[in-house]
Amino acid sequence: MNIKRTSFPRVVIVGGGFAGVALAKKLSKQDLQVVLLDKNNYHTFQPLLYQVSTGGLEPDSIAYPIRKILKDFPNFHFRLANVEEIDTEKNKVITNIGKLKFDYLVMASGSTTNYFGNKAIEKHSMAMKTIPQSLNLRSLILENFEDALLTSDLKERHALMNFVIVGGGPTGVELAGALAEIKRGILPKDYPDLDTRRVQIHVIQSGNRILKGMSEKASQRAEDFLEKLGVNVWKNLRVTHYDGKTVTTNTDLVFETATLVWAAGVKGSTIKGLDAEHFVTKGNRLAVNEFSQIKGFQHIFAIGDIACMTSNEHPNGLPMMAQPAIQQGEQLGNNILKLIEKRSMTSFSYKDKGAMATIGRNKAVVDLKRFKFQGVFAWYVWMFVHLFFLIGFRNRMVVFVNWVYNYVRFDREARLIIRPFKKTLK
Repeated sequence: MNIKRTSFPRVVIVGGGFAGVALAKKLSKQDLQVVLLDKNNYHTFQPLLYQVSTGGLEPDSIAYPIRKILKDFPNFHFRLANVEEIDTEKNKVITNIGKLKFDYLVMASGSTTNYFGNKAIEKHSMAMKTIPQSLNLRSLILENFEDALLTSDLKERHALMNFVIVGGGPTGVELAGALAEIKRGILPKDYPDLDTRRVQIHVIQSGNRILKGMSEKASQRAEDFLEKLGVNVWKNLRVTHYDGKTVTTNTDLVFETATLVWAAGVKGSTIKGLDAEHFVTKGNRLAVNEFSQIKGFQHIFAIGDIACMTSNEHPNGLPMMAQPAIQQGEQLGNNILKLIEKRSMTSFSYKDKGAMATIGRNKAVVDLKRFKFQGVFAWYVWMFVHLFFLIGFRNRMVVFVNWVYNYVRFDREARLIIRPFKKTLK
């Protein structure tokens, strides 16, 4: 990898998400050699991926070069690499571009879509966990309407204009709201010779309410907002199969659709060498103690979505969201320094800053520690928070200008089929 050994301890970080970047920024001014490995050369602001999928933003608005984030730190190194295995005995990371020894290793590899073992759904549905996946979904949505114009088969046209979103969490709810706004404000202008009133948007939730991680009031208001936008919300319903055309459920209810978006859960993205049963917990996450150390190791850590740190408040592990990841990264930066200096490390304590979700124009729900509110004010709070956490002044300005333009013109100019996507039904 052409990284010279120095007298400084080497810390290798696997993953350039919220946790990995927070840790790298914390450590890179110290007397350490910090090496960050990621299969992409950019950090993705995942909470806004749905806006890329629906043409509200271009991908470069929510991505930022990792090298630029840490360009001023002389002891920082980034390598574009796929990490294939961790050799815990020889303290080596094995990648597609070579091997690298470490003194301290931090797994921040994030999460991936969880299909719960259903191979048919995995093959035929659309995920929205990465920028390429979001661009594929954007292309498919737009191509569906182009194809609907060309077919005289009413059943096929219905399937092309029928969208099923599985999962009533923030991702599913926000995507459904965005699609509903496209149906109402954009499709009639773009496709005047197509009866866009027949577009159907369905959200399927296996539990008894959407946004189950938020308060009951937020869940109910979010459902009300969706229904006012014309979205069909199905609760206590579980999807069992999808062959690319027909969605079957645990009841006699079926959906004919060319587009099934799977937003029903995520699981830890483990790597060979740290994927054995004694490391991995439910959800395919790595079990860690209060110092983020993987159980059984003093010098190997895990933070962010991949880490399962339990507590009385979170017996199944911290939520797989940005805030826990950022806080863990910053805390671990301090603890690694203490560990090197042979001082006592500090236990991690999660500061819950709340949760929020937007359901289209002027509609959002916000749960803070002391306050819970919904509607227009919540929408402004949601926008401010997301702008604040975007990396880079340019990204903030581009997103802000896009949002203002979209709001004033009721438009989404990024509805471009840049890279055509065709599903395979074989």
